[in-house]
Amino acid sequence: MKKIEITHVCQNCGFRSAKWLGRCPECNEWQTMIEERVAPRPGKDRGAGVAYEPPISLSRAPSSAGRRLSTTIDELDRVLGGGLVPGSLILIGGEPGIGKSTLLLHLLAGVASGDRRVLYVSGEESGQQIRLRAERLQTMTDNLFLATESRVETVIAMTREMRPALLAVDSVQTMTTDDFPSAAGSVTQVRESTARLIAMAKADDIPVVLVGHVTKDGTIAGPKVLEHMVDTVLYFEGDRGHAFRILRTVKNRFGSTNEIGVFEMKEEGLVEVSNPSELFLAERPASAPGSVVLVSMEGTRPILVEVQALVSASNLGTPRRTAIGADPQRVALLTAVLEKKAGLSLFGHDIFINIAGGIRVDEPALDLGIVCAIGSSLLDRPIGKTIAVCGEVGLAGEVRAVGQCDQRLKEAVRLGFPRLVLPRANMERLTKSKRPGSDLIGVATVQEALAAVLEK
Repeated sequence: MKKIEITHVCQNCGFRSAKWLGRCPECNEWQTMIEERVAPRPGKDRGAGVAYEPPISLSRAPSSAGRRLSTTIDELDRVLGGGLVPGSLILIGGEPGIGKSTLLLHLLAGVASGDRRVLYVSGEESGQQIRLRAERLQTMTDNLFLATESRVETVIAMTREMRPALLAVDSVQTMTTDDFPSAAGSVTQVRESTARLIAMAKADDIPVVLVGHVTKDGTIAGPKVLEHMVDTVLYFEGDRGHAFRILRTVKNRFGSTNEIGVFEMKEEGLVEVSNPSELFLAERPASAPGSVVLVSMEGTRPILVEVQALVSASNLGTPRRTAIGADPQRVALLTAVLEKKAGLSLFGHDIFINIAGGIRVDEPALDLGIVCAIGSSLLDRPIGKTIAVCGEVGLAGEVRAVGQCDQRLKEAVRLGFPRLVLPRANMERLTKSKRPGSDLIGVATVQEALAAVLEK
């Protein structure tokens, strides 16, 4: 008879303790230690021979080049690095109602359209619920097979018998294994179920897509080790009040981690946006102080977004610094630079920054956009209609160079912003052939940048 071991596991970070603790000593979260009963596996004879594959030369290792499976969704293929890699495990996370299951049905229908069978395993919804969604999204196909199952051993046996081109599991928190008696969704069950699916995917060369729940702070529920186990991690971002959804790559062993895919939520489901810059700038007000166009780079794609700032007098002892779509700490730093180096009086003003369209920008080139928008709002002077900006700002008030300026310039000119305010170092590197029909304005300090963009 197996001896049942009782342990307490933190559901936030996976820390284990023999006794219950009110606060996890690893991640300092309260009330996350849950009792789990674990039956130890029978030990193996250490002297027994171990079968293994002999090592081979790296030059003879199998290559995955040209073996990617297209999803027929260009935005999704972009964030995956060109498509699905056989044997890979992809984890998709996002808030409830953001569109994860909708994207999954579009993905499965796209792969099945190439006369390939795909398997959809759901541990949360019934077959009737999934059929209703598929009819609404017009993704009904005979090559899409559905199973409502939560036992991972059954899912693996079903997959190996069917040999589908793609397996999708919604969600990994509902999967359980018989080897561990803990509840579904616990750290042990999530980790062990994922490990079994990874072993199956690698052995049988079947790509697997997992849907993961997120915690209140926006990270995928379960231990952080779950993200280290899979090959690719995608996060679905966006506000349910906005029509746009951003699919961002957080980890990708087969491609870049800086790519994003842009989708628009419509009645027929998620529709990919091939040219997001035009949509993000469609409702930009004309000649409004505090608004500037930023040329941002998301991976290999240049995107033009609108940076908005509102500077108003504050009645509070400590003025507010609020940012949506940007780092609030970065906004506070740039505010101090404007006060010290540009001579702007911002101490008694509230400052609100917003990246229009619900997108989040984290790259350093956003600095110049925030600086110009704050200066425009404070001085109540609009920025020219055909001006776009990009550049990093240092603590000394200098404007530093950013990467891929030639691609930024081409996209700005294409969308009707021929005047690009950029770091002087970048302007010196650009050749004449890379700026047709454009007017480059090189700046070295924030004072020069404000003088270049603000209309007189």
